[in-house]
Amino acid sequence: MKNKNSVLFLLLVIIGIVLVFSYQCKKDDTPTPQPSPPAEQCFKDIDGNVYHYITIGKQQWMAENLKTCRYRDGTVIPNVTDSAVWSTLSTGAYCDYKNNPSNSIVYGRLYNWYAVVNTHILAPSGWHVASDTDWTTLCSYLGGETIAGGKLKENGTAHWRIPNPGATNSTGFTALPGGCRYSNGTFYSLWEYGYWWTSTKKTSVYAWSRNMFFDYSKVGRDDENMPGGFSVRCVKD
Repeated sequence: MKNKNSVLFLLLVIIGIVLVFSYQCKKDDTPTPQPSPPAEQCFKDIDGNVYHYITIGKQQWMAENLKTCRYRDGTVIPNVTDSAVWSTLSTGAYCDYKNNPSNSIVYGRLYNWYAVVNTHILAPSGWHVASDTDWTTLCSYLGGETIAGGKLKENGTAHWRIPNPGATNSTGFTALPGGCRYSNGTFYSLWEYGYWWTSTKKTSVYAWSRNMFFDYSKVGRDDENMPGGFSVRCVKD
């Protein structure tokens, strides 16, 4: 009888240990509640394209390249595919890189400078195409042009050619290499270089632009021929 009681007691102790252990495991497996993410900041252009925007310093920037095919008032922007026609333009136009609309899904569309400053207004309501001053303010806030590119470019090589050094996208700007269309109509450097128009004219034939390349983390500033086709970013009014 004494032996039976000892065995029974031992069994109860073992069962108790198993139950405690099982409870502890269940408790440890319960995921820690995470705070809800903030509501996504986004807006639409007149074509219904959705853009996210981010705050950098005191500015609010689009986090994607512009894609609209119409000006703010609904006027259609001509889609000029012919290189010879593109090279002679002195009015607003856009194109898809290599005239392939699928490229614009990721990289956005390319606009000549005449579209950027068209009186029908390229930017969505409440926004404006970034000026030379807007870009300068952005780069200064990020520590200067020499290092700003790394903080603005999408990290990794999903859309940038290797090596894409210093790219962290710590700002959420997600700069992408949408390439360009030269003033002669030739397409160039998708996946390698990103070019963005500013709304600021330098001379009667040149306007200021910004660029970022796959092989360094700098933001470049250059004057370019107005018929050239570049990406566009907008800043909130």
